[in-house]
Amino acid sequence: MKIRDILNCKEVTVSYEVFPPKKDVPFEPIIEAVDRLCQSKPDFMSVTYGAGGGVGHNTIKIAEHVQNDLNVTSLAHLTCISSTKQQVADTIEEIKAAGIENILALRGDIPEGCNPLKSDYKYASELVTEIKKHGDFCIGAACYPEGHIECTSKESDITYLKQKVESGVDFLTTQMFFDNNVLYNYLYRIRERGITVPVIAGIMPVTNGKQIARICQLSGTYLPTRFKAILDKFGDNPSAMKQAGIAYATDQIIDLIANGVKGIHIYTMNKPDVAESIRSNLSYILGEKK
Repeated sequence: MKIRDILNCKEVTVSYEVFPPKKDVPFEPIIEAVDRLCQSKPDFMSVTYGAGGGVGHNTIKIAEHVQNDLNVTSLAHLTCISSTKQQVADTIEEIKAAGIENILALRGDIPEGCNPLKSDYKYASELVTEIKKHGDFCIGAACYPEGHIECTSKESDITYLKQKVESGVDFLTTQMFFDNNVLYNYLYRIRERGITVPVIAGIMPVTNGKQIARICQLSGTYLPTRFKAILDKFGDNPSAMKQAGIAYATDQIIDLIANGVKGIHIYTMNKPDVAESIRSNLSYILGEKK
């Protein structure tokens, strides 16, 4: 099923994201995690795309398992900055052959040693155009409520986003954020600029204080005072940090749904127990219990 149709017919959607194993890491644990995550029947599951070494093939392998064996709609990520046009075309055809109808089109992080000026692709919008040549895929893309870290201003970031959407994007998924007001302000600004496709809120449950510090440094994500206090208090206590992180993510999602956000995408970090705890906290809110 195409994600654009799911978004059109459901009042609120909850989806998950998982990532393939790195090189030389066993494949079985991720399949076990995916199987368990799919037991709660997310509206779709996205699988990230890694650069080099057959990781992209693992993306398709996992997405195909989700779609065809577990009967959950899958979304395969696809990056382009370090790939040739032929490699991208071949990957799209492999995705199509696997029966996957949904692709998240990303430029991708620039690998060390890669000169983006010499790449066949410089922008995600070019990848969207390429995907559309290969069939009727539902195409998603990323957006950045706090602005892309490489962009000179938030307004120019929205200009690039509009170009990307106009190239054929059906929906957007946000980078993680920890202050919902950041998203509400962003939604107002992009709607004012004529970007009307559905926007799914990306939520990162923080269960590791040290890890989130590095992620935020790389992405430029703002940490509100309330969240910093949680990190300071519980960051060195893994069990407490996990519980607090789940509670904070739950609170974010409740506020988003109450304010009319219709799509929630949980960055699970391949941790089924974390996703399960959040779903349990939302059971009545999502109408899963009466």
